[in-house]
Amino acid sequence: MERPSTPPRAAAPRKAVSPPTPEVTRRIEENRLKAKALRERSLAAEAAAAFQPAARTPSGFLETEDVSISSRKRTHASISTSSIPSTSRNAAEAQKEDGTQPARKFKKYVDHDFSKMTDTKGGFLSAEDDPWNKALHAAKEGEKPAHMTLKEWERHQLLKGLRNRKEGPFEPGLGFRERDKSKKCRECGSLEIDWQWEEVFKCAVCSRCKEKFPDRYSLLTKTEAKDDYLLTDPELKDEELLPHLNKPNPHKSHWHDMMLFLRYQVEEYAINKKWGSEEKMDAENNRREEAKKKRKEDKFKSKLEELKKKTRTEAYRRNLKGGKGGQFGDRIGGGRHEHEWGQTVENEDGTTVKTCTECGMEVEELEF
Repeated sequence: MERPSTPPRAAAPRKAVSPPTPEVTRRIEENRLKAKALRERSLAAEAAAAFQPAARTPSGFLETEDVSISSRKRTHASISTSSIPSTSRNAAEAQKEDGTQPARKFKKYVDHDFSKMTDTKGGFLSAEDDPWNKALHAAKEGEKPAHMTLKEWERHQLLKGLRNRKEGPFEPGLGFRERDKSKKCRECGSLEIDWQWEEVFKCAVCSRCKEKFPDRYSLLTKTEAKDDYLLTDPELKDEELLPHLNKPNPHKSHWHDMMLFLRYQVEEYAINKKWGSEEKMDAENNRREEAKKKRKEDKFKSKLEELKKKTRTEAYRRNLKGGKGGQFGDRIGGGRHEHEWGQTVENEDGTTVKTCTECGMEVEELEF
């Protein structure tokens, strides 16, 4: 018996669909473009919110409707006369240019263009703010002024050095004028004197005589003048009494400058004016050396007496612990070792040494 088959469903008649009109097509395209613009705007806002931190007031509060930052602090554009171009470009702005999204780890990246940045002096006054202030426009020592070119500055430095050394065009004449006729070398009568020495030491002498007579025209340091001629600091600092020449210290550049004195001027003042004669100065020097030696010996003896007192006190305490009385130098009981010193022997270096016969301990002896 055959199974009855279901007859096929009758097909409904298809309605005819008319194509969209141009007006409908235009509205669909406008809605699509508006949705795309809204999506791009939302993505740009999210990127900007992730890049820029929340605004805060100087006290640390977040900016809200009640707390405003603009009411507390003026912008730089409101107080500056010059317009400052934008110097930063972040990843969110780059997205608007070519339509591509940056990687997640580069969303907070900022690229600064240093060629377009403006130096605002950190809020301090500059020469542009106060053009009449001499303190702001004054050049530092050794620095090129702003109104001079590099070539002019080099020429100025060259002339300054020649002027200080009195060389080249600034070298004094040879004494042909009336006011310079008396300035001759005190040894040979030459007109070519050392003008630096004439200006500092008031001594007219030429370079050849300085090398020929070093016992009179050599330079002494401050330490040599104090040790050899027994002069004091106030006397050496008095330029009217003893003129001196200042030079940089050759040992350390940050130390005080050296004070150089002319030998014959120091000898004339020390021997003729202060001490009266060379014998008196030598006697005073010997007296000071003896006093210095005596102070050193007295200091050594006082330390030796203190050491003896400490040793005597220690021996007395050890006697008391052993239950025995006695004087310093007695034998101490209690089973402790006592040195038995042998004969004093003089070593090769001149020191005298004595040795314990039992333990071999050696001590030096000092003779006064």
